[in-house]
Amino acid sequence: MLKTATSHAPAPANRELLSLSEEAVALALRAGAADAEAVAFESDDFAVNVRLGQVEQLTESGSRALGLRVFFHAAEGGQRTASTSTSDLSSDGIAKLVSGAVELAKVTGADPFAGLPQADLFGSLDIDNLALYFSDVDEIPPAERIEIARRCEAAALGFDARIQNTSGAHFDVSTAQRVMVNSRGFSGSYRRSYCGFSVTPIAQDADGAMQRDYWYSSARSSKLLASPEEVGRIAAERALRRLGARRVPTQKCPVVFSADIARSLMHNLISAADGDSIYRNASMFAGKLGEQVAGENITMVDDGTMVFDHILPDGSTLRTGGFGTSPFDGDGLPIRRTVIIENGILKNLMLNTYTGRKLNMPSTGKASRGLAGAPGIGGGNYFLQPGMLTPEQIIADIPNGLYVLSTMGFGVNLVTGDYSQGASGLWIENGELAYPVEEITIAGNLKDMFRNVSAIGNDLEFLSSGAVPTVRIEGMTIAGS
Repeated sequence: MLKTATSHAPAPANRELLSLSEEAVALALRAGAADAEAVAFESDDFAVNVRLGQVEQLTESGSRALGLRVFFHAAEGGQRTASTSTSDLSSDGIAKLVSGAVELAKVTGADPFAGLPQADLFGSLDIDNLALYFSDVDEIPPAERIEIARRCEAAALGFDARIQNTSGAHFDVSTAQRVMVNSRGFSGSYRRSYCGFSVTPIAQDADGAMQRDYWYSSARSSKLLASPEEVGRIAAERALRRLGARRVPTQKCPVVFSADIARSLMHNLISAADGDSIYRNASMFAGKLGEQVAGENITMVDDGTMVFDHILPDGSTLRTGGFGTSPFDGDGLPIRRTVIIENGILKNLMLNTYTGRKLNMPSTGKASRGLAGAPGIGGGNYFLQPGMLTPEQIIADIPNGLYVLSTMGFGVNLVTGDYSQGASGLWIENGELAYPVEEITIAGNLKDMFRNVSAIGNDLEFLSSGAVPTVRIEGMTIAGS
């Protein structure tokens, strides 16, 4: 359900931020700006790191800041624009913020594409339906947060005698609120919450060789966190399966990307559809809108509206927004669901208002906004449409191949599509996971890889703002011994 952003009252905790934002916009207009936009942000954060049962680091912090963008009509056409930000939210601080932005705008060049969206385009999704904030994350006492991290680490250490050390266990809590106001009538605000913990055990074999891995649980509400013992056990199992790793000969073979690694691989589809890169001809998808860019089994969606219903142990249902869900984007436009690639065809681009104007296309609601600078382009919750096979079924008919557990390096070129990453994982023999491998490189070209996806798993799970199931790609090169 869409509502205009001014049709709902902001949460009481946001009223001061709202007032400060309105003040900054009003001062900018009085100083001669044709338009102005203010973004205010406030957060409270807690983080603890426990290692071998002892607290190594504990931090609690809070921050408040406000950013301002101003626009002035240029005589030669277009707009002169500038942005500033401050953490001094006193009257003097706001006045300095405004004067700094105004003076800076006077010396910038005119931009024919700059400017706020048209007033009739602004809006916000119903915040109550998005379920982004839960007060229970703040109600966990600090001592309990530390104890959860300790229990998680203890479970990993107690799982197997080969685990005697860890890189630590962490527990994090964050609550934040955001306000956006502009001179064209938009006024929106929302709060969000997060809590989570993780552990990274180190496994060591009889020869002294060590391997590490991790696992975690995160949620908007503490009611949805997994048990520390379960997370510790999974992390231990993930570390132990890496022991005894070896290299394999250089060859071409099928490569299966586990779900957590496939997420970053397939996100390249979203990145290549970035409108700014398309405009600069710096993407392999430049000029490809409406064309086949991947196999027909590939449908990639970016959806900032997602909410999930969770069944709690007592049988009740708790609804929460996704980690990438929000009511409006960095331009003040309603967040939306966008099919980027459908059955392999590039259907839509990731566009904010500014880049949309450059390409003579409407925004797709993908503006991301910090405190300073112009909006960038960012997604909400992205996912690859899942298939019907289990990961085990995907592996079952592979005589020889690689199951990727981790990648490293920066060998991805979204202009040419060249892909080369250091990797480690498990070797597949006769349809089964046989032994761990490391010190190898996997290589190919994304243009071919996205067309050579031969299987997609059914194991889609949103553990972050992105979710991709297990993916199998044929004919990749593995450089080993």
